[in-house]
Amino acid sequence: MSIHASYLPDTTDDRLRNPFDWTPELSRRARGFALYAALAEMGKSGVESLIDRTVSHARRFRDRLAAVPGVAILNEAELNQVLVRFTPASGDADEHTRRVVRAVQEEGTCYLTGTTWRGLAAMRISVSNATTDEEDVERSIDSIVRAHRA
Repeated sequence: MSIHASYLPDTTDDRLRNPFDWTPELSRRARGFALYAALAEMGKSGVESLIDRTVSHARRFRDRLAAVPGVAILNEAELNQVLVRFTPASGDADEHTRRVVRAVQEEGTCYLTGTTWRGLAAMRISVSNATTDEEDVERSIDSIVRAHRA
C-alpha cells in the first residue's frame, strides 16, 4: 500500500523505511494510552501548563522569525506549529527554503522538517517536547536565521 503526505518521507528510495510498514495503522496507533499516561503523570493542570508553554514557544518562533527580512510565516501559528518560508536575495525560494531546512538539521541545534504547503516549500516547526525551554527556542531561532542568511 502506498500512502503519501508532505510530512512523510519519500520512500521511493529503497534505502528508506516506509513508516506505514512499521507503525500499526500509521496514524491511528494507541494515542489514547499516551494521553492517559500524560494525565496520570501531570494531572489536568500539568497538561494545561504544557500546552500553554508549547503554544507560547511556537508564538515566539513566529514573532521572532517574522521580523527577519526574507522570512514569511505561512500559517496563523495559533497552536504549537509554525510554517515558515524563506526567500533569498536572489534565486528560487523553494530551493532556498529546502536548503535552510537541511542546514538546520545538519547543524543539530533542533530538528524540524520540510513540507509542502499550498504548493510551496516550507519549514515545519513543531514544538512538542515537554522539556523545551525559552533558551532552546532562542538557540533554535538563531540557528534558523544563520542558515537563512548563509
